[in-house]
Amino acid sequence: MTQAAHLAPLRELYDTLYCDVWGVIRDGRALLPEAVDALRRFRKAGGVVCLVSNSPRRSSSLRTFLAQMGLPEDATDTMVTSGDAIHSELVDRVPGKAWHIGPEADHGLFAGLDLDFVDVETADFIACTGPDDYWNGKPDDYRDRLERALERGLDLVCANPDIVVQAGDQLIYCAGAIARLYREMGGRSIVAGKPHKPIYDLARAALEAEGKTVDLSRTLAIGDGPETDVAGADRIGIDALFIADGILGSNVKSDSFDGEAVARALDGYGVSARWLAPKLVW
Repeated sequence: MTQAAHLAPLRELYDTLYCDVWGVIRDGRALLPEAVDALRRFRKAGGVVCLVSNSPRRSSSLRTFLAQMGLPEDATDTMVTSGDAIHSELVDRVPGKAWHIGPEADHGLFAGLDLDFVDVETADFIACTGPDDYWNGKPDDYRDRLERALERGLDLVCANPDIVVQAGDQLIYCAGAIARLYREMGGRSIVAGKPHKPIYDLARAALEAEGKTVDLSRTLAIGDGPETDVAGADRIGIDALFIADGILGSNVKSDSFDGEAVARALDGYGVSARWLAPKLVW
């Protein structure tokens, strides 16, 4: 493990970035200008950037959303999402009936799919994109209905494996937290986003479709999720730059950046990153 406060020196070691969104270039409410600038400078220096997000949106929707927030076109070559990665699983289940756990804003994931949205009593499976209440929902809100789903033997298809994400000055629960509860109860959850391989296969394919060559030995994952970004990088055999001021920010805050404290925090999750930084900056 080595500390790295800036991305610029790493350009000599890496040609490709698999960069997270929430907690790295966006805090859940606004884009982080220094992080966006770092990606633009990496590309100007000849590097390639793919945003790899556990968002339950499809990548086309995420691209529009980030553009509306002000993300410049030259900040990234392409992007892929957990919504993209799980889509084939949803296609395999149509026509069908789904109990959707998640806000109506996530319904774009199901566009064009022959799915009827019903309650747990008549569903064929659970489609989980996050809590219904985006800002305040908790996994335990669904425990009773998940118990009924377990009795009925329903699979839970999880469109966002994140447990929590940073949203301004708070952390909010994601679909991954509900999926984890269901697994702990004895249920079966199906995921394809980080840290699982399908989303990284999509990232590589998306870059190759843009005419880019991906050498994993020169590819760096950037993220703030120990169980997703760092664990995923380890699974596919690439280095990781962990951003400490994301979802672990409240655990490792200090007047000055303490790499050893961050490394200990990661160790608590059973992972380690080659590089550490408080924020993504050039």
